[in-house]
Amino acid sequence: MKVKVISRSEDEFTRERSRDLQRVFRNYDPSLHPQEKAVEYVRALNAAKLNKIFAKPFIGAMDGHIDAISCMAKNSTHLKGIFSGSMDGAIRLWDIASRQTVCQFPGHNGAVRGLTVSTDGKVLVSCGNDCTIRLWSVPVASSIGSYTKPEKPMEPISVYVWKNAFRGVDHQWDGTIFATVGAQVDIWDQNRSEPISSFAWGSDTVVSVRFNPAHQSILGTSASDRSITLYDLRTSTPLKKIIMQTRTNALSWNPREPMNFTAANEDCNCYSYDMRKLEEAKCVHQDHVSAVMDIDYSPTGREFVTGSYDRTVRIFQYNAGHSREIYHTKRMQRVFCVKFTCDASYVLSGSDDTNVRLWKANASEQLGVLLPRERKKQEYQDAVVDRYKYLPEIKRIVRHRHLPKPVYKASALRRTITDAEKRREDRRKAHSAPGSVVTVPLRKRKIVASVE
Repeated sequence: MKVKVISRSEDEFTRERSRDLQRVFRNYDPSLHPQEKAVEYVRALNAAKLNKIFAKPFIGAMDGHIDAISCMAKNSTHLKGIFSGSMDGAIRLWDIASRQTVCQFPGHNGAVRGLTVSTDGKVLVSCGNDCTIRLWSVPVASSIGSYTKPEKPMEPISVYVWKNAFRGVDHQWDGTIFATVGAQVDIWDQNRSEPISSFAWGSDTVVSVRFNPAHQSILGTSASDRSITLYDLRTSTPLKKIIMQTRTNALSWNPREPMNFTAANEDCNCYSYDMRKLEEAKCVHQDHVSAVMDIDYSPTGREFVTGSYDRTVRIFQYNAGHSREIYHTKRMQRVFCVKFTCDASYVLSGSDDTNVRLWKANASEQLGVLLPRERKKQEYQDAVVDRYKYLPEIKRIVRHRHLPKPVYKASALRRTITDAEKRREDRRKAHSAPGSVVTVPLRKRKIVASVE
């Protein structure tokens, strides 16, 4: 007599470690799941609500400066280090993981206006109102990624004295050249004590400078005469220049689309441009209610962070007209500088209240190590929310933000002014001869002149 026995392996039906959860095999035939969309909608709704419940973006503040934070710089070769400069002339290197000061770089007699780190991460360049440029040696991190505090006080490698005060500095993405701005644009080499070239195009004071991440010889500047200018180091004349209605405080290039840059403007908006076509903006990013002071792109190129005079930090999608996130605290004052970390996971802000604050780029993201099952569940929840994000209830939950009362009232006032201007324009067009009133889009309206 022959007997057949059904045998099953335990590994196929239980969880890998604890053996306490039975694996269930499901049939995904749509005819067997008539309520599939309804079930997914409820899951998306619950996931959107849970994201709001667990949205705690603020991680901590790094306190140590005794005056307002004026500028920051990140080291592309070390993930956990951030440099900050303050109005009293002090420069500090922070360890983001421990939120402690690694070392200080004393030396400037006035406000530090610009900080940048060389491509190899070995040299820190600082400039300020005392008309000096100082080159510092960056402490070397250990093999485990942490800095060791130097035993002796930090001393500059070189000090370059110039005839004008400086407003900003930026290092070339690959090379030994860096640029400073003030009364004009000066190009320096780390090995020379005088500028190797200078540029000026009828501006009073140049306030910011950024090198293009792909084209090493191209840089963009903004000036106090409301202009945005592009320069090429290979030529003796500037490339292009546009004049806007209000001043641009800072600009940042998209690292993944290096032909595009975004400008932070005094009129509460940010404007994204294609450097090949500066006649109009590609996108206008609105939501701030006061001047935008600084801007920085994420390494992924899909988002950028802005800091404003209205005491808030906002995160925008690179092609979205409105922000997806707003960060604020009761103690935070006017934000002068912002940075994305090199892994695009965190945001840093420096404000007038002497603190450098650390935020999560994704407000509801769980910190720490995620197990594979937890990661899969989070990916599934994000996917269902993205699938149903245009339905009214989920859209309302995802978009809702608690705003400070001054920001809320100022937003309502700006909305009233904008609606009144639109009604006035519509009535003027309706009561005029056909074709006599031409509607100019906002992307073109903000540009006063374009100079080739």
